[in-house]
Amino acid sequence: MSEMSEEQPGIITEVGADGIFRILIDRAEVGNSLSPLARDALTDAFQRADDNPDVRAVLLGAAGGKHFCTGAGLAAKPDQSGPPPPRRPGDIARMLQRGWQRLVCAILDCGKPVVAAVKGTAAGAGTSLVLACDLVVMSTEATLVEPFVHRGILPDSGAIHLLTRIVGLRKATELLMLGEPVDAAACERLGLVNRVAAPEDTEAVADDLARRLASGPTVMLALTKRLLAVSSESGRDRAFEQEAWAQEVVSRTADLQEGLKSFAERRAPRFQGF
Repeated sequence: MSEMSEEQPGIITEVGADGIFRILIDRAEVGNSLSPLARDALTDAFQRADDNPDVRAVLLGAAGGKHFCTGAGLAAKPDQSGPPPPRRPGDIARMLQRGWQRLVCAILDCGKPVVAAVKGTAAGAGTSLVLACDLVVMSTEATLVEPFVHRGILPDSGAIHLLTRIVGLRKATELLMLGEPVDAAACERLGLVNRVAAPEDTEAVADDLARRLASGPTVMLALTKRLLAVSSESGRDRAFEQEAWAQEVVSRTADLQEGLKSFAERRAPRFQGF
């Protein structure tokens, strides 16, 4: 597979020969906050990763070591000059649905496993980006924070749904209503991240996880991701129904046959992704 790279407003993407779609938020000068243009470029990157059959895993990182993503960047200059247009009833809801919720859904719905390398602070909607990823490696110097309460803003970008799903109602209530920073050790203890690494090792650990996933049985991983979401958001009957359907799909893949064959031959499997 040929290597390609592409740049968007503050978003750099690259598809490697290893099957990993690498995405970098390159806006360190504004705390890696996302303007509407940058946010939509990031959404587009995840959708392109999902659509590309050569992509088998996604790795999300950010430039600099101070911030991973500080959300919408309330203090940042808007992409367009001039006074904002008058608001109509429903404008805020539509803006959220077509903006940050769309981005979070692009990560959750991506058929490829997504790994995040978090080296700095993730705040607000930036925290939702972290929570939406499948595996998270966090620097010992990084923090997660939900600062909405300090601005009088209702938590958005899927924060309530994602936090409740991961840490449960009681702890999600504390994180959202007090808005206190959560350090790496606490994040690992709460199950918000999967690995904690030294700052200089964070990207390497995340890259290793992405490589392991990219070399795995792609269809099986995609369906496992889907079933995890179904199981956490629905009852037993639907979860079991989806599991049976997914097993039917996986049973017809070449990777399953390779897995069985390699087991019988007592060797490491060589998955092709289909």
